[in-house]
Amino acid sequence: MKLIRNAKALILGQLKEVDVLFDETIRRIVPRGTEISGIDEPVEIIDASGKTLLPGLVDVHVHLREPGHAHKETIKTGTKAAAAGGFTTIFAMPNVLPFPSTPEVMKNYQARIENDSLVHTYPYGTITINESGKEIVDYAAMKKLGIEWFSDDGVGVADDEVMKKAMISAKENDVLFACHTEDMKYRKPQASVHESAFAKEHGWIGIPSACEYAQLARDLDLVREIGSRYHACHISAKESVELIAQAKMHGCDVSGEVTAHHLLLEAEDVQGTNWKMNPPLRSHEDRMALIEGLEQGKLDFIASDHAPHTAAEKERPMDQAPFGIVSLETSFVLLYTEFVHKQKRWSLAQLVDWMSATPARRFGLDGIGEIRIGMNADLFLADLDNEYTIHAQQFESMGKNTPFDGMKVHAAICQTFINGQSVWKGNEE
Repeated sequence: MKLIRNAKALILGQLKEVDVLFDETIRRIVPRGTEISGIDEPVEIIDASGKTLLPGLVDVHVHLREPGHAHKETIKTGTKAAAAGGFTTIFAMPNVLPFPSTPEVMKNYQARIENDSLVHTYPYGTITINESGKEIVDYAAMKKLGIEWFSDDGVGVADDEVMKKAMISAKENDVLFACHTEDMKYRKPQASVHESAFAKEHGWIGIPSACEYAQLARDLDLVREIGSRYHACHISAKESVELIAQAKMHGCDVSGEVTAHHLLLEAEDVQGTNWKMNPPLRSHEDRMALIEGLEQGKLDFIASDHAPHTAAEKERPMDQAPFGIVSLETSFVLLYTEFVHKQKRWSLAQLVDWMSATPARRFGLDGIGEIRIGMNADLFLADLDNEYTIHAQQFESMGKNTPFDGMKVHAAICQTFINGQSVWKGNEE
């Protein structure tokens, strides 16, 4: 049993001066300094003076790399990075080896996660066998293992008939698709950044926005026809925002996520391979559409798309380096710094909701995303008045590939709890 004293806790959208008692679940919430009685077991007192207690964050888009690419990240290091970023629940993308496309492979994957993960980790199954885009997975068999989320992340399902067949089966089995939409006929070989005059000036081959939104439009047309549940991954283009908004207006069960880096950066910020991600950073107009789309409910919540790579891989030329950046340890502190602390455009409650309760609700998770009695004790303590500089070499993640190395932020994650147990604690300055 633990008792957090002297923190401010985010409760019902407001910061309250309360003490919180918890074991695996939150047991009591009392006014600060109230004597706790009637407890028959030892209570560990945690003095959290000057800190803020927040519900654990939920990230539905994380690349853990293991199995198959453990030289980039492992389940242990990736989930430790999640805890260091305030995340208590993550969803692991399925582009690992072997692909989790069958119950046999998934059982082994689940066992590995159960053994090695520091946080709650839910694996996706693939939409098609081995993300090949040809043969659909047996969603019913996978659902018996508790897998209700499927993605071919990293590639879009190119064949219209295959995607239609997949969506019909998804509807029959009531499972959710989380889709990376990318029509490869729009992407030239060695393309690396958003298509723009800035790209041409630097000799980089560009990726047009249609590469994302053309396939998204196809998918949403199928959703309207079939009535399946659909989630759009890492939206980057203004056209995509409006397509999702239109689908919602038609009553479709759709949602969309946006990453921290697409909210914070744009095409002309690109300096090298640590700014190379897929989809790419796009125009200022696109970035503003993403921010406003999130605020207006056209987009639903924030995800990280944490994508670790080795330094050697990212040191290749722009047209040869892999796409992706690490972001678990920086997403919350960067967004808090920019939109809550500096701009005062968002409230702390808005940011936390977009990174906790809303993704949890969309992905069918109960008992998390709020601080109230009976909820899971998945929590984190943050110092929201701690200015420091991000140092990638200090990350818990094996990946150091970030465009935010050296940036000052005005928030620090101090301690993270899973089921009431402390799983990560930062160095006190």
